Amino acid sequence: MKKLISVCLSSIFFLAVFRPLTGAAEEQGLKLAEQSRAALLMERDTGTILFEKNSHEALPPASMTKVMSLLLIMEALDEGKLKLNEKVRTSEYAASMGGSQIFLEAGEEMTVDELIRAIAVASANDATVALAERIAGSEENFVRMMNEKAKELGLKNTRFQNSTGLPAENHYASAYDMAVMAKELLKHENITKYTGIYESYLRENTDKKFWLVNTNRLIRFYPGVDGLKTGYTSEAKYCLTATAKKGNMRVIAVIFGAPTTKERNKQITQMLDYAFYQYEKKTFLAKNAPVDQVTVERGERRKIPAVTAGELSVLHKKGEKLEGVSRVVKIKDRLKAPIKKGDPVGEVALVKDGRVLSKSPLIAGENTGKASFWTTFQRMMGQFTKLQN
Repeated sequence: MKKLISVCLSSIFFLAVFRPLTGAAEEQGLKLAEQSRAALLMERDTGTILFEKNSHEALPPASMTKVMSLLLIMEALDEGKLKLNEKVRTSEYAASMGGSQIFLEAGEEMTVDELIRAIAVASANDATVALAERIAGSEENFVRMMNEKAKELGLKNTRFQNSTGLPAENHYASAYDMAVMAKELLKHENITKYTGIYESYLRENTDKKFWLVNTNRLIRFYPGVDGLKTGYTSEAKYCLTATAKKGNMRVIAVIFGAPTTKERNKQITQMLDYAFYQYEKKTFLAKNAPVDQVTVERGERRKIPAVTAGELSVLHKKGEKLEGVSRVVKIKDRLKAPIKKGDPVGEVALVKDGRVLSKSPLIAGENTGKASFWTTFQRMMGQFTKLQN
């Protein structure tokens, strides 16, 4: 495909303009999340921040900690380290967890699917630790993985001491960091099949049948809400990382430190209303859309398609015209074989008036191995023949 803007832009210029577009409700005189310690409102696909309050302040996240725990669990499933129908045996340590729980007994077995449901719906601490131990061998090792993932995501104001969010010294996160974690978790499309459940049952065919009711009541009372995680401790107060989808637009709203459950839900509702009433999203490129052909040095195939790693969209105020939006493509220099499908090969951005509206990594759409000696020799001879002619 032809590029709309030359790919020869220097990387310095490209990085200089590659900044997220942010909006602010305050500019319109709107008062959101007044009864909270911190808050953030983000559109998921573009990462546009629509509202923030004390968004980088490190605060106790309570059970919103489980957003990161669920992220590592979903990654383990994707990597084949876990199977949904696999049974996990509960340790004495996991069974000893206080707070929200499903009252697992030491030695009791539940499937991974059941344990994820217990975490996502009932915020079960015992189920969280049981899966943490299954994935990492111990909760301590799992917490190390959580902190490594936070570092990988570039989170500056997050530190975990446990997998559950039970009170612990030096255990904190910020509203911005929590939104980034939620954004990453939502890349796993199956997660909302769990977090969007309002009620369910465990141990259905036993005399210990257990009723799960989602701690996030907005799932029932706000159309489009299908996650993600509530939190409460006496120190953290009432917290919620919520997500809702309407049409092609998904929003993440985070509240730390609301005084009551009712106030927390009210503030989240106001934030979601603001996003959906004021903004809309236009998609320019779908996920896995071909953008360019990239040259691979010494590859079996000289050229392979570069495709979008995610949807490329622009969030804009309703009624605002999107004219003069251009596509900027940056391909990595000197790509060498072998390259696997999904490997990063560049970036694509939508730019208007020198400002980046949205961006997406470009990844290889196909595999290519190293060219054989014979193939390389034939290519060299072909080039030699052309030069002679």
